Amino acid sequence: MWSAVNADPSVPLDRALVRQITDDQQRLSRRWLYPIARIFSRVAVALISVTKRVLPFRWMPLSMMDWLCVWFLRRFVSPDAVELLVRHFVVETNLVNFIIRNSSVVMEPVTLRPTTLAGLGDQAVVEHDVNIYDVLIALDSVELVRPATIDFAELDVPPLDAEPQRRRLMRLDIQTALCLMNVPFSMALTLEEYRRAVHSMRFDDSLLEILATVCDDQTFRQWKTGGFSLWMDSNVDVPQLVYRHALLCEYAHAHLVKLSLSGAANDAKIEAT
Repeated sequence: MWSAVNADPSVPLDRALVRQITDDQQRLSRRWLYPIARIFSRVAVALISVTKRVLPFRWMPLSMMDWLCVWFLRRFVSPDAVELLVRHFVVETNLVNFIIRNSSVVMEPVTLRPTTLAGLGDQAVVEHDVNIYDVLIALDSVELVRPATIDFAELDVPPLDAEPQRRRLMRLDIQTALCLMNVPFSMALTLEEYRRAVHSMRFDDSLLEILATVCDDQTFRQWKTGGFSLWMDSNVDVPQLVYRHALLCEYAHAHLVKLSLSGAANDAKIEAT
């Protein structure tokens, strides 16, 4: 199965990245701990949500949430999984900035591009979700069309430091880690903040539709999952939704890189003639 997944020619990702993802999926924690962590996460978050309706105050400072998550990633999560998580923040920022550069939206570029594990602190998770809302709100009344010249700048992913040299007590896979990290997230965020964070992933199809329009490329629409932004429901498997969201962003980003390389090759041919 894994040989077929790694060789699947329809996956637009770099082969090294595909191998990194599948290696993470084959960890023992993914097979044995993830099913338990998934149930624990859903039950714990449900209980926290119900209790917060009775005690509607912030149970944990956001700074404590950041510290706990960074500490957990350093001590219990494999470096490859941490690198995939840090990479997602950079990839999503690249997508948001691509839309900003290639539309008439009035908005400053997003600056959230962590390159280290420590960079996931300072409310990076909250900022990461808010960036999606900001760009969508800024697009209000803006007509989306394919620009005469598409700006493919800044689609790079810089070297990432997941602190592989640090001694870890466990090396969990990314999905198990997301399940466990979901609990302090729900404790630290207010009910409305948590709902907003979950709902931000309902805009994945919106993001793909915008990219398809700006690039005039149907490929992006093939990855839409029917996640309507008008469907207000936060009672979902959040870690699973986060993982799918990260994969969709990787697919979209990889296709943008492919388009940029194709455009550069065409420009080189024109200059040669």
